[in-house]
Amino acid sequence: MAEYKLEVTTGDMKYSGTNDHIYVTLFGTEGQSERTELDNFGTDFSTGTVRTYTLSTNLSLEKLLLIKVEKDPFCYLPEDEWYLSKIVVTTPEGEAILFPCYRWISRGELVELRGGRGLMYQHMLLWSQKFIWRNSYVPFGNFFYFVGLFFRWKILAEGLPHINHFNNVLELPAEIRFSHSKSSEIDYEKMKTYVYIHIMLFLLGKTYTYIILYIIFAILPEYVSEHWKEDDFYGFQFLNGLNPKVIKRCSELPPNFPVTEEMVKPFLEEGSSLQEEVKKGNIFLSDHKKMDGIPPRAYNGKPLHVTAGLCLLYLNPENKLMPIAIQLHQQPSEQNPIFLPSDSETDWLLAKMFIKNVVSMDHQAVQHLMKTHFLAEVYTVAALRKFSVIHPLYKRVNRSSLGYDGLTELMRRALSETTYSSLCLPEDITARGLESIPNFYYRDDGLKLWDIINSFVKAVVEYYYPSDSEVRKDNELQEWISEIFTHGSPESFHTVEEVIKFITMVIFTVTAQHAAVNNGQFDYYSWMPNGSLLLRKPPPTTKGQSSMETILETLPNVGETVNFGALGWILSETYSDMVGFMIKEFQAELSNLSEAIATRNLQLEIPYSYLDPAHIENSIAI
Repeated sequence: MAEYKLEVTTGDMKYSGTNDHIYVTLFGTEGQSERTELDNFGTDFSTGTVRTYTLSTNLSLEKLLLIKVEKDPFCYLPEDEWYLSKIVVTTPEGEAILFPCYRWISRGELVELRGGRGLMYQHMLLWSQKFIWRNSYVPFGNFFYFVGLFFRWKILAEGLPHINHFNNVLELPAEIRFSHSKSSEIDYEKMKTYVYIHIMLFLLGKTYTYIILYIIFAILPEYVSEHWKEDDFYGFQFLNGLNPKVIKRCSELPPNFPVTEEMVKPFLEEGSSLQEEVKKGNIFLSDHKKMDGIPPRAYNGKPLHVTAGLCLLYLNPENKLMPIAIQLHQQPSEQNPIFLPSDSETDWLLAKMFIKNVVSMDHQAVQHLMKTHFLAEVYTVAALRKFSVIHPLYKRVNRSSLGYDGLTELMRRALSETTYSSLCLPEDITARGLESIPNFYYRDDGLKLWDIINSFVKAVVEYYYPSDSEVRKDNELQEWISEIFTHGSPESFHTVEEVIKFITMVIFTVTAQHAAVNNGQFDYYSWMPNGSLLLRKPPPTTKGQSSMETILETLPNVGETVNFGALGWILSETYSDMVGFMIKEFQAELSNLSEAIATRNLQLEIPYSYLDPAHIENSIAI
């Protein structure tokens, strides 16, 4: 007889323990053990405990490859999830092998743990076992034994990325839900914000003045409230605000944006002209033509107004990006004038507000929701369906004016224009002609992060795939990218370099890119005039008819303002169980970048910290 000692560690978070029956099966190069229940006298799997068990086999299994862990119900009690930290197996030969898990396990799940380096199905025993498990396991209640069957696709709306089939967060397996502590913390923040909203509404009533706006949200975005009307701060936000993806270098003015030399000459360097500045590369454009024709939602029984506007910006000799011309609709006409900085203060403010309104909707619907959350869901569901949990890459990738219908159409249009290269930061920056524009901290920090992530991914991928042929014959890898292409991007992988690039893009999207478009929402949106998702009055069609009263009537009312600000607060919050990257070399590079960013920010009037690794979670965590 050969005896194996198993040291089983249950997690120390709240509710980590379980009363369910736990079974293990050992697999080695010379066979497998019997399915054995782990059962000692008394309670076995309490929170934070370490228990030791003995498992016997007729002969030694030789080199251990993996452990299969199963959890069956205790009597007829409801689901009792278990957080397994690790199992350490001491073999008859005296070798201690660590099988890390660090995840929640639900009833009916197929959980495979491997020791040592990541494992692809190349050993004949594992390859045959894979098909036995996939073909023999059947539904158990609402759960499937094979995770690939458990996760299914659902169409949210035609033309959008597919999503998982679950209808309620409580249906999700514990492993991919927020932890108990994080869920409690988020619920607490929601409750605290809800109470705050109603206190503010009670104190403020229906009055809507600048004093009230200042009282509500002056704690953090004081700078924004003081400078939101200034043109240089307006231009700064196209580079380093919440949506740095809607600006590009302008090599030629669009024919439907008839800006003349006479219009903008006063705002250019003395002695220069618009054409000269275009040739120098100092003219930039934000064109929102994809908004054209999207029906807005109704507000108090009447349709709201959304502008498919164009904004021309100029990089002046002081290296400040300044708006110099705004047209609020795509087709020029007498009712669609080009607004200029020389117009009345309120005319120019209104024009900038309507452009910022569509920039904000593009930010929330396209750059934030669709290009981080929805695409991340495609990558994740495809991985859960096509990667076995022992596959090494499994571990690496593991209210507005438009309303619901309008935002869905906006995302549909944006997805049809989205290319793989536009999701890869270096290529996106080059395509938009923004390689050399100064004071572009999103680009500077983002490219450094991209390189650090790429170096880490390169080291990992090349370890598991020493040649291109290894990539081509990894069926699970090919099934994963094929499913992503089908449900939401390359159709197959042919080289190691292609895998490295794609994994880098996925990690960057769900970490750095999400941080860039999410973490500053309270900073920039809580002062509502700076970036409102809702504007109540139609855009101006003539000049000289506006006043400060017009601006106040255009902005949301006080209740809507508080709600938008509260949402920004919740979404911008970071929570105490943020998961850190665990690879020391990777961590050291991130730490160096964090220090460099902190040092640079000391010299900046408006610090840019959204891509500081210290503030980036390792997933889309809110």
